[in-house]
Amino acid sequence: MSKIGIFFGTDTGTTRLVAKKIFSQLGEELADKPKNINRTSPAELLQYDALILGTPSYGIGDLPGLVTGCQEAGWAEFAPYLDGVDLSGKRVALFGLGHQERYADRFASSLIHLYALFYGNGAKIIGRWSTDGYEFKHSAAIVDQQFVGLVIDQRSQPALTDGRIESWLSQITPQLLPQLAQAA
Repeated sequence: MSKIGIFFGTDTGTTRLVAKKIFSQLGEELADKPKNINRTSPAELLQYDALILGTPSYGIGDLPGLVTGCQEAGWAEFAPYLDGVDLSGKRVALFGLGHQERYADRFASSLIHLYALFYGNGAKIIGRWSTDGYEFKHSAAIVDQQFVGLVIDQRSQPALTDGRIESWLSQITPQLLPQLAQAA
């Protein structure tokens, strides 16, 4: 597909809000409207060669979904549909939410599970994000001293959200555009 697909899991609606902000900054020329992962099919997600995927941070050691206490199905329920699916040729940028004050010992850690799912199936993951500006004890979502994607703390640092999204999109959009050109 010649646009960026934006998919997210959510429980309280905050990840949906961030996905909408990302879409708003990208514009409908580059991206399709964000879709909740529990209201889509694997075929719909797989039609995109350039993806932005978002996750809340619930549970410990799991993708968020019913198993982690979410009220609705999420990434945990969607992940089995991708078992054995070759995602080579897909370029994926990730964003995750977290609350660094309340969950300092596992800040935004669910993001690593989304990373592992897509990277493990051959997708090229782009859009690492600096840990500067956050205060936490531990995050499983750090590889080579950077988050594996954009991390948003809408609870403790809401005033920084729009600027972080803008900066991250300026980094990833040029990396996603070649995928769009190939799909056209």
